[in-house]
Amino acid sequence: MGPSRWIVIVLLLHCTQIHAKQGLLHVIAEQNPPSENDYCITYNSTWTPLPTSFSNATYYELKDLSSLSLCSASEISHTDVTDKAIVVLMENCSILAKAAIAQRSGAKLLLVASKIGLPFLKDNRSDYQDLTIPIAYIRYREVMDMKMNPERSVKVTLYSPVVPTFDYSILVIFLISVFTVALGGYWSGLSEMEDLRPSPGGDEMEGSKKKDDNVTFTPLTVILFVVICCVMLLLLYFFYKWLVYVIIAVFCLASASSLFNCLSAIIQNIPYGRCRISCCNKSIEVRHFFLAAFCIAVSLTWVVFRNEDRWIWILQDILGITFCLNFIKTLRMPNFKACVILLGLLLLYDVFFVFITPFITKDGVSIMVEVASGPSGNKNEESYLEVPDEPYSTNEKLPVVIRVPRLEYFAVTVCQMSFSLLGFGDIIVPGLLVAYCRRFDVRSSSSFIYFFSCTIAYAIGMVLTFIVLILMKMGQPALLYLVPCTLITSSFVAWRRKEIKKFWNGGGYEENTYLNKVRMEAYSAADVDNFIKQQKGTHDLSHNNGAHGQCCH
Repeated sequence: MGPSRWIVIVLLLHCTQIHAKQGLLHVIAEQNPPSENDYCITYNSTWTPLPTSFSNATYYELKDLSSLSLCSASEISHTDVTDKAIVVLMENCSILAKAAIAQRSGAKLLLVASKIGLPFLKDNRSDYQDLTIPIAYIRYREVMDMKMNPERSVKVTLYSPVVPTFDYSILVIFLISVFTVALGGYWSGLSEMEDLRPSPGGDEMEGSKKKDDNVTFTPLTVILFVVICCVMLLLLYFFYKWLVYVIIAVFCLASASSLFNCLSAIIQNIPYGRCRISCCNKSIEVRHFFLAAFCIAVSLTWVVFRNEDRWIWILQDILGITFCLNFIKTLRMPNFKACVILLGLLLLYDVFFVFITPFITKDGVSIMVEVASGPSGNKNEESYLEVPDEPYSTNEKLPVVIRVPRLEYFAVTVCQMSFSLLGFGDIIVPGLLVAYCRRFDVRSSSSFIYFFSCTIAYAIGMVLTFIVLILMKMGQPALLYLVPCTLITSSFVAWRRKEIKKFWNGGGYEENTYLNKVRMEAYSAADVDNFIKQQKGTHDLSHNNGAHGQCCH
């Protein structure tokens, strides 16, 4: 298993969905004729409940103080801001300190203009319990778009339209995840049948080469893998700024390799382009050469345009699907015992870093959420939106999620695009169990019973995840629902079929019977007849020479 695979796979666990609180600033410019516009803002709903429409909201005259940072009351000591909305720069001090000064000066609404991205506000304001003034972030370039000047009055208000309870992006993610898990498990079964089938001419080197392409997890390596996951997550938490680019580079290489493996499996039966070209004592088929060039080009395209949110999510999802498919097919669990250890430990890992670490970290944010959304740096209460909202923003995100834009969200047109997310780990980790079930079906000649049952259980687990997501209106660790559904279902099927011991231990259960069956199918009818005649002659010779007679072939 190459180093790049180890680096990437430890990052494939669940990335919690981030719900930045977005709203709108409704602006009315009193001119002839009057003009109205909406601008995107971020706010904290626990600090500032907003109306759902601007029609019944209170308007305030806007005072442009965007040349000031408002870190001292002396900056506006000679400026009348009473009963007005003011806009200041996001510099030098925290937004809560600015709000305290604005409130004491009589302002009714505070807008903070950001030049480096649109942050959102967290819940820690223990030192500012008396604040009642509404607070929101706005892009600095949009403040400039308002073209405020002393000759015209601008009135503003804040509101937040109702977000639909159900969004069709959830359905798209459901279909992607179930399709990837099912196809990955089925592909792993085909690979298992290929490994069991003897190589033409009895070429043992070819058979061993096929098996070397796969990696088998033992219970010990599973435990080691989970430890590496914990260490890697902590390193990302403390050194995100540098490691994120390492992860992007590794994902670029791994996704190109995965795309090549998936496409080469599709084109292997196409009878064109099989002529070979040689270089440095090595040869490669022409079609594989062009396919490799195409996959590298696709991966590099993603790297260059990874922050173009309007369309690059499609390419990232395609690379992510092939990435997950390749890992599900390549990584093999030797038995159900290893599956239980892996899924159980990763479930505890997921729950601990999502729900427990907020009680440990000083800012009250879970380590998993912090890594998934990007670090907040040294900005006190501030952290940035899930997606960079400025063309020059350097707030990179880990490329280990399936992203689908929320199709019915107002922010798609006014604010930055909002995405529903699913971590690669929520596909790969249960997918390894589904793949094991399919290989068990192959080895035990049990048709598709384990494979179908585990795939359906995965789909049910995803539905439960989305139901809880909608009801609680917050990101969920999907493994919390996927692991019990898949493990319990697989165990029940094995118990009902009285195969629980074989299913638990894995290994060579009924392998000899299946190998004989496959090998017999590989021979021609004449070979079978000759084999039977030889066996008959051997039996006759043994009978004539006594019970202990031997025959050498």
